[in-house]
Amino acid sequence: MNQIFGVCNLALVPLRAEPSDRSEMISQLLFGDHFEILSRNESWVQILSAYDDYEGWIDHKQFAEVDAETIEILNNENIILGLKIHHPVRHLITEEIINLVAGSSLPAYENGRFRIGENIYSVLHPPLKPDLNSFASEIVNTAKFYLNTPYQWGGRSPFGIDCSGFCQVVFKQFGIRIKRDAWQQALQGNTVDFLQQARPGDLAFFDNAEGKIIHVGIMLGNNRIIHASGRVKIDEIDTEGIYSAELKRYSHKLRIIKRFA
Repeated sequence: MNQIFGVCNLALVPLRAEPSDRSEMISQLLFGDHFEILSRNESWVQILSAYDDYEGWIDHKQFAEVDAETIEILNNENIILGLKIHHPVRHLITEEIINLVAGSSLPAYENGRFRIGENIYSVLHPPLKPDLNSFASEIVNTAKFYLNTPYQWGGRSPFGIDCSGFCQVVFKQFGIRIKRDAWQQALQGNTVDFLQQARPGDLAFFDNAEGKIIHVGIMLGNNRIIHASGRVKIDEIDTEGIYSAELKRYSHKLRIIKRFA
């Protein structure tokens, strides 16, 4: 059976657990996210994301079907969009503008144009490529951009985001690929043995009474952490966990700290 592929050609598309608008959103696809199509029915397609191997269902009207050659190009030559510049692209057939969020990706393009399936787009402002060398100096400001973004299960944008989606999309802007869920991310990276050795950009993971990883945040230094809990916010952290000044108690129990850059 031949593989079938697709690319998200809208700014933000919900990825759902089941093929229904009423099903929970488990993640989101950003413009340029590409995937393999696993199955389909009249209104929905089941997909496997190429970026993080996440599986779910999207509306059949919210992507463009592409061939394997296009997917190979996207796997090797895409440009991740960061925060420092506004990212509109124009659909040259309809002349409609699509405003893209940080963490979206564009295929490599020439003369300001690129193609996704049968659609041709123009880049209105040249994007800046991720620079891993700027991670240490820029990670704090990039993470802080999302401050006060409301918590949204499955969210990956400044309009709504969850804890692991927040870490994933921030890291993506530096070209660092991590998995989608907190427990998956905790299996990646290198262990930091002591909280005192943590530095800005390390990820801190937190577990529940059963020992299951349920939360993650980005270390900022000076015993502070930025994380999505109700909203993206900054709290104090010590060897016990996150202390919430709002709740006047510990809200999350520290399990492990990992370093990715």
